[in-house]
Amino acid sequence: MITDLERNDLGRVCDYGSVRVTNPRAVEAYEAVYHTVATVEGRLHAEADLVDLLRATFPGGSITGAPKVRAMQIIAELEPTRRSVYTGAVGYLAPPSDAEPAGRCSLNIAIRTLLVAGQAVHLQAGGGIVADSDPAAEFDETSDKARAMLAALGLAP
Repeated sequence: MITDLERNDLGRVCDYGSVRVTNPRAVEAYEAVYHTVATVEGRLHAEADLVDLLRATFPGGSITGAPKVRAMQIIAELEPTRRSVYTGAVGYLAPPSDAEPAGRCSLNIAIRTLLVAGQAVHLQAGGGIVADSDPAAEFDETSDKARAMLAALGLAP
């Protein structure tokens, strides 16, 4: 489902027929969880630039769900506070050049974050919910992710 969302998002700014899934499913092992990833690639329209790409693909489908616009409205209605850095993006943007006319970027969705504001530290972690998700398992996974961040700071219970 998430891979299809990303294919659709890229299809809005890439040449017809160029969007493809080059690695449909890989498993990455981390300290506290396993994470499945897919690689989706496409060739950007000649008239499109980096800003067009970002508008088409952010926020990421793994964060919003589908349909994207309605899912974002529901998130805004249900969540008591704005997400801030959490589920935003961290990375770099490079301007257009002769070698890369559209520019270049490398971004990562911030799915586990610590934000320090004054004397407060805000920890946020989450998981992707799909139709066949088990709520108890999702809660456990999210707790494991948060616990790993606390452990990295020497604060784990």
